[in-house]
Amino acid sequence: MKNCDTFEDNSEEALVAELISRAYKMLMRREYSAEELRKRFRNFASVATVQTAIERLIALDAQSDERYAEMLCRARYNAGKGPVRINHDLSEQRIASEIIESAMAEYEGKWKALADEIRVRKFGEKPPENYSEWTRQARFLQQRGFSSAQIDHFDG
Repeated sequence: MKNCDTFEDNSEEALVAELISRAYKMLMRREYSAEELRKRFRNFASVATVQTAIERLIALDAQSDERYAEMLCRARYNAGKGPVRINHDLSEQRIASEIIESAMAEYEGKWKALADEIRVRKFGEKPPENYSEWTRQARFLQQRGFSSAQIDHFDG
């Protein structure tokens, strides 16, 4: 991206147009949260200019935190990550809690099955033989983002 000082027309509107153009190029490859765009553009323009560009992208439906949340949930679920991890990742991007709940609603009731699938893939079909082995497997699932309720159901 060009630095602000290299524009012939260094007006606010020219900066906004350049940011929107760059954002479109990024958004063609994948979804970005508004927060990701803010972080990427903060060194190239003032906070107000960046916010204006993001607001225009949202108005044009080019950027959507809802689409970003759905994309991230789908990708993380398919990668075997649990709801605690996904919720944390979305919260770090400053996605609103209502949007997070809506995006994760599709996977409600599927978390225990996913935890079982991930456990079997890593440790095999055989249930843990002792408490030490159980805690090792539970810790693995917890690091992947599964809650205690989703982990506690498997036992030897």
